Amino acid sequence: MKIEAGQAGPLGATLSADGVNFAVTSEHAERIELCLFEGEHQHVLDLPRRSGPVWHGFVPGLREGARYGFRAHGPWAPEEGHRFNPAKLLIDPYARALDAPPVWQAAMAPGKTRPDPRDSGPVMPKSIVCAAAHPDWQRPGHAWQDSVIYEAHPKGLTMEHPDIPEVLRGTWEGLASDPILAHLNGLGVTAIELLPSCAFIDDKFLVEKGLRNYWGYQPVGFFAPEPRYCGSDPRGEFQRMVQRFHGAGIEVILDVVFNHTGEGDARGPVLSLRGLDNASYYRLTERGAFINETGTGNTLDLSNPLCLRLVMDCLRYWVTEMGVDGFRFDLASTLARGVSGAVEPRSAFLSAVTQDPVLSGVKLIAEPWDIGPGGYFLGGFPHPFCEWNDRFRDDLRKFWRGDAAMAGDLARRVAGSAEIFDHHGRLATASVNFLTAHDGFTLQDLVSYDEKKNEANGEGNRDGHGENHSQALSDPEAQAARKRALLASLLLSQGVPMLLAGDELGNSQGGNNNAYAQDNAIGWVNWREADAGLIAFTRRLIALRAAHPVLRQTRFLHALQRAQDGLRDLVWRLPSGEEPSPSEWNDPELRCIGVEIRGAAEGLSQEAGDTALYLLFNAGAACEARLPPGDWALELDTADPGGTEPPKTALSTCLAAQSVQLFRQRPAQE
Repeated sequence: MKIEAGQAGPLGATLSADGVNFAVTSEHAERIELCLFEGEHQHVLDLPRRSGPVWHGFVPGLREGARYGFRAHGPWAPEEGHRFNPAKLLIDPYARALDAPPVWQAAMAPGKTRPDPRDSGPVMPKSIVCAAAHPDWQRPGHAWQDSVIYEAHPKGLTMEHPDIPEVLRGTWEGLASDPILAHLNGLGVTAIELLPSCAFIDDKFLVEKGLRNYWGYQPVGFFAPEPRYCGSDPRGEFQRMVQRFHGAGIEVILDVVFNHTGEGDARGPVLSLRGLDNASYYRLTERGAFINETGTGNTLDLSNPLCLRLVMDCLRYWVTEMGVDGFRFDLASTLARGVSGAVEPRSAFLSAVTQDPVLSGVKLIAEPWDIGPGGYFLGGFPHPFCEWNDRFRDDLRKFWRGDAAMAGDLARRVAGSAEIFDHHGRLATASVNFLTAHDGFTLQDLVSYDEKKNEANGEGNRDGHGENHSQALSDPEAQAARKRALLASLLLSQGVPMLLAGDELGNSQGGNNNAYAQDNAIGWVNWREADAGLIAFTRRLIALRAAHPVLRQTRFLHALQRAQDGLRDLVWRLPSGEEPSPSEWNDPELRCIGVEIRGAAEGLSQEAGDTALYLLFNAGAACEARLPPGDWALELDTADPGGTEPPKTALSTCLAAQSVQLFRQRPAQE
């Protein structure tokens, strides 16, 4: 084979009619080899040209499907951040596909005082040359205020579904199969948020325990769909999955991990970025040690232009070529760290994304924390980012558990957490509300366990959250009532609701609140024991949310008078019907509170397009509550999930313990 000078862009392997151009970035390498594989045979060619930090070359006659990798030569000087080792075959950071899942092997080891001499080529996945594809995506385009997100694992959602052919379970094709689409359409969700779907590695410590990296938060190939979830055509199968979801009116949001990689700390494997240019891609101390603000051993340095370009190119690729409709950024505070290491609202990454003509038009969700200094950044991300609101999760759990003096916190969360998000013109949809997520208890386990049960993870039950604000209820009816009240609180609150896949079925993980390594029945959704009644109830809640625009407003509610009718947009009431005083808000025994909701005073008069609603939340014993003046029709009682009383004029209502009621104000002509 021969190699020519080629071009410095685009980065990665670019197929043309005459061959393939290869371009890879390394500021500090002294030489980079392109390794081409035919079976087990390896052709090694030096990339002949360097343009700034880009090494490049063109191989005439090479075709789609060619397998390749890189080897980088340079200094071994860990104290300066350099860890070059040409014995290690490296995955192209821009590879569109890999021929196998990355799994830790001893030959991937970096070496301690000197480079490890073992050749990792035989055990490393190979990058694959792919042709460019630009389908004409027909996106559903749901507005934020109309969105209901369904967080799911790409494999775990389908592995135990009895109506999906066994050969398709755990694959992209199975994920977009008719049974799943019918279920999601039946619920009324508008977007599926998939746990990491890019190629990731099974870590050494998991392999040694006989476990696997199930969740996928150890990325290796940012552009490559995870090979575990597909057959021989990773990109095509992923694209067809997205097209199927779009055809069903469902958006696809990817959980992406750009805060760290699966290469870990100094003892971790050499897979890609570490071998290409460790000092450029990772945040390091002055002595070359890895800065660990992610809890995984390393932190990507998005203040470096090489690293930032990789991330931005990758995000645009998943939108334009793979069809995704948005991203949830894992540990997004790490991405917002500047050169100094501080979290900055105008960091290089946040500034690049918010001005990008492609990315600024898709859904962007930040997980607004990491474990570094100043890493808890809830409310600090700029528009158009929305944020996972863990305050909603914790406050709602504590209120329904019966913790003292939680009524005020419930009120703030139900009204959209304005004290956190109402600044710099942000909308009330900035808060992504959730009760449960992949990380933590499921809804069923939230009412079944006081403590986590993570022994299966092999860490002596030390991993996972210690404080879950959960409560083990022995009575199945009490469990069911609590679950319905929690779901109603989630789906009837201002903001954007997110459901964890399986919560609507009553799915349990046996108390495991950190199932990251449980690629088995613990981590998979249990469809065979699905609670049909809970599914129907969840469907009804989502339909109510869709039917009443005042439940999904884009403006914050501040109990201000509306210009068109002089009535306030938000009025909180005690069971007596009176508005609570400051001291009553802090009453540790206050367990029942009601709220009257209208269209936002600060919005357009037609924005809400609905009559007033009255919501009652009762976390205590059964009680009677007076309704506001007017003619109110009962729309929902979580204590009567199968129906409601016929519409009637009433002055008061009886609330069961652990229940929510929703009333609609009837117009005079009704």
